[in-house]
Amino acid sequence: MASKWIQALRSVALDVPDLALAEDFYTRVWHLEIAARTDTAIYLKGTGADHHLLALHQAAHLAIRNVTLRARDADALGQIREAALANGGQIIEDQVNVTEPGGGVALTLRDPHGRILRIVHGDARNTAPFEAVDRPIRLAHAVLNSHDVAQSQAFFERVLDFRLSDRTKIMAFLNCDHDHHSIALGVTDNDALNHIAFLMPDLESVMRGGGRMRDAQHPIEWGPGRHGPGNNAFNYFIGPFGEVIEYTADVEQIDDSYQAGAPDDWTWPEGRVDQWGISQPPSPALKAAQRNVFFTSPEQGQ
Repeated sequence: MASKWIQALRSVALDVPDLALAEDFYTRVWHLEIAARTDTAIYLKGTGADHHLLALHQAAHLAIRNVTLRARDADALGQIREAALANGGQIIEDQVNVTEPGGGVALTLRDPHGRILRIVHGDARNTAPFEAVDRPIRLAHAVLNSHDVAQSQAFFERVLDFRLSDRTKIMAFLNCDHDHHSIALGVTDNDALNHIAFLMPDLESVMRGGGRMRDAQHPIEWGPGRHGPGNNAFNYFIGPFGEVIEYTADVEQIDDSYQAGAPDDWTWPEGRVDQWGISQPPSPALKAAQRNVFFTSPEQGQ
């Protein structure tokens, strides 16, 4: 299964109210590294090939600026532009040179529900990627809430050529390459950011990360567990500003032979919320945080 236009999820950009606190947390505790900085933003990288995974901008309050996807080639940007306009999207920036760290050429669009999506090609890459215990490699996925999952799913399919990899009662999982999903759409009554998942090298790192976060007064809000769709191990946390972040590993790799499951294919025995059956349900604090981070206006979401 592969999108003809989108290669991968590259990064997420957030507005945060305290850039110094953000830098301390995401480097010292979350184990990212500074890739670049400006007077009003920091760009954080993992150990993989992406220039950065997370861009954090100084602002009055927490918000999501954009989700950045990497195009397979330069021609994809024009194809996506036409598809977006034909399916209710709004073009915010039309194939312009990116002036922030990471560079490249980007098409920035707004979907019918207000999500800001940036599609970039020719961005900088880390030339010596590696893996290290207890350090994130790259983003695994972003989950976006949707008040109308069918409409949101159709936009991702028609405009970005994502494919449905699985559907549960509460989520639609969307695939663009070998990872089971890079985007998922959560069934809710709003269109907020649900969470950002960071890929760790192994289960050991997911667990060590859970201990480190607890030591830093950020307890596990859901986990440890193993999801059904995607088969990935997980621990969920609430970051310093109220954003939901996840350590994950063992993401299922799929190809064109994979058959998407329906809600009835993904059910658990009473009292279980994952495959292992050892995790408690998501905490009330986590559920609240998964509804509270909204996209900025198009003018702000650059």
